[in-house]
Amino acid sequence: MDMEKTKKCYAVLQVEAFNSQKKRSGVLIGRNDDDTVHVHWKGAAEMILALCSSYYDASGVEKDLDDDERTKFEQIIQGMAASSLRCIAFAHKQVPEEEYQNLKEQKKLKEDNLTLLGLVGIKDPCRPGVKKAVEDCQYAGVNIKMITGDNVFTAIAIATECGILKPGQDLSSGAVVEGEEFRNYTSQERMEKVEKIQVMARFSPFDKLLMVQCLKQKGHVVAVTGDGTDDAPALKEADIGLSTGIQGTEAARESSDIVILDDSFASVATVLRWGKCVYSNIQKFIQFLLTANVATLSINFIAAVSTGEVPLTMVQLFWVNLYMDTLGALALATERPTKELLEKPPVGRTEPLITNIMWRNLLAQALYQIAVLLTLQFNGESIFWVTKKVNHTLIFNTFMLCQVFNKFNSRKLEKKNVFDDIHKNKMFIGITGVTIVLQMVMVEFLKRFTDTERLNWGQWGACIAIAAASCPLGWAVKCLPVPKKPIFSYLKW
Repeated sequence: MDMEKTKKCYAVLQVEAFNSQKKRSGVLIGRNDDDTVHVHWKGAAEMILALCSSYYDASGVEKDLDDDERTKFEQIIQGMAASSLRCIAFAHKQVPEEEYQNLKEQKKLKEDNLTLLGLVGIKDPCRPGVKKAVEDCQYAGVNIKMITGDNVFTAIAIATECGILKPGQDLSSGAVVEGEEFRNYTSQERMEKVEKIQVMARFSPFDKLLMVQCLKQKGHVVAVTGDGTDDAPALKEADIGLSTGIQGTEAARESSDIVILDDSFASVATVLRWGKCVYSNIQKFIQFLLTANVATLSINFIAAVSTGEVPLTMVQLFWVNLYMDTLGALALATERPTKELLEKPPVGRTEPLITNIMWRNLLAQALYQIAVLLTLQFNGESIFWVTKKVNHTLIFNTFMLCQVFNKFNSRKLEKKNVFDDIHKNKMFIGITGVTIVLQMVMVEFLKRFTDTERLNWGQWGACIAIAAASCPLGWAVKCLPVPKKPIFSYLKW
């Protein structure tokens, strides 16, 4: 068939674009050879079939569409849908001249007594990696819901193929609903059933928005993916909107927070994995930073009140803060995602950033550092038989090395083995090495700048031993259980 030649034989008179509620699109064309006018419709098979009163048989003979034939076509549509085919129907009707003039004034297309031309089943297979991505998301505690404009049988077949639905789940289980049914629920019914729903078929943009609102009211953090203009309201309402970069419309991209450049759902699992990793790294850095700050403030305050002088000078504090805020942060921020992160449940909307586990770890380390350094402050000269200036150098060196070892403790908030997979993070090892070298230079060669004295091998060994003791202490502390309820919630009235 020569498409260009065929197009020249017809004139497009009127077009009705695809409508997400009607699930069909139509065109009114005039034939140039006989001046007749025809309306053609295409769209969701069951929607088009409902508009037809006749059909063409295999020989091209037009026949009336009685109840028996209509049932046969419905079974064909259901059979295609059950095989995860998207079923599309085509229908047409010649429009009389006088009727055409009325339709032209009303700017409408004829929608009744159509003749069914045929049915087509289009296979839209799951992309490679989608099933694995769904499994990863579910493994990470994320509940996946599929909202589609497809026929309910097609939706069930595709959802089963992707792993969203288990084989055997159907309409009666409450996991699958149609948009109209969900829309007609009372507010109470929607709130009761929304968490059980895994597939919504034949949805309207309002249905998707309504589901997002219901899930947010239930306290869930909701992420929505979409590519069309109809998805824009739901993308904007969701906590995290993810639009597609290739097939997505400009409206969808503008309403979203993240644009998936490769249009692959597998990227959602990557976003989830790295999102959890970034959140975990932030918590690690906060624990590391708070431990050092609590120890610094406590030591300087107690020493200043009791003796009138502070053990750590301004330059020394500057070096400690430079290390914590740059080198230490960089080392902890470069931790890559692990499978253990996916095993952790998602963080709730109201959960605190500093958890009970973090409070346990940082308080134990901070108290240890305070106890050790105050001991050195008041008794260090008699313990090591050194001068006051050497003792202050010991305090500074021990405190700095404590932060280096505390950085190892902060690598794992819950896991006891803080050295696990450390060889995979070259940045962490490199920064630790650079820090130790710079600390040696500060103490041994920049004594006039940092107001320190040189230390002998025995004193260096003592500083390292005291600082390294924080690692077994961290291991022991992680054996202590903590309540799940946030600590500060007990202070509320």
